[in-house]
Amino acid sequence: MKKVAIMQPYLFPYIGYWQLLNAADEFVILDDVQYINRGWINRNRILVDGRDHLFTFSVVKAAQTQKINERFFSADFQAEKTKFLKTLRYAYAKAPFFAQGMELIARSLEFSAGNIAVNIGKNLAVIAEYLDISTKTSFASGIDCNKELKAQDYILAINDKLGSDVYINPSGGVELYEKAAFAQHNIELCFLKSDPISYKQFRDSFVANLSIIDVIMFNSCVEIKEMLGRYELI
Repeated sequence: MKKVAIMQPYLFPYIGYWQLLNAADEFVILDDVQYINRGWINRNRILVDGRDHLFTFSVVKAAQTQKINERFFSADFQAEKTKFLKTLRYAYAKAPFFAQGMELIARSLEFSAGNIAVNIGKNLAVIAEYLDISTKTSFASGIDCNKELKAQDYILAINDKLGSDVYINPSGGVELYEKAAFAQHNIELCFLKSDPISYKQFRDSFVANLSIIDVIMFNSCVEIKEMLGRYELI
């Protein structure tokens, strides 16, 4: 039974994204759909002085109609990376897994300004290896199916091409997909609902749903792997 999940490429996504990636047999990076400004493709949140802090890597300006795999990080990427790593050192220097976390994050950003989809794919692969996630990953743009299809129909076409038996989507997409439509293709549609996840940060209060960076800084690989399984399929 083959389980497939499909998501846009996000930079250092939160733990729920990694639960989805880990739950699938094949994870498709949805790189050939329209790039949406102010999403999570080129930015995320970390903990700074006890509060969530938004970091962003700038993107070359382009037509709104361009797809994710047609967009590029700006020429300021190297300077922004240096500033970002400095911010991480300030924010997490006293975190229990700071040293290995910093080495991992720096290594996951070892690319120059370039194609967003390709480089975030590299970023995800480095962190997946660290978390011992062996799921096969591929890019939607490389899958031979009808690229004129939209929304649910395109997701179904990808699943058909990959021989999917089960399609897993985040629970936030319940209103976007119909179980009956997937059943017509002999595919079971499931939604991944994460359990509440918390861990010790610097203070007694907990800031939830931050980037995987925060999780890595405060938790061992063993603890994170346990978190990856804390969900239910509905």
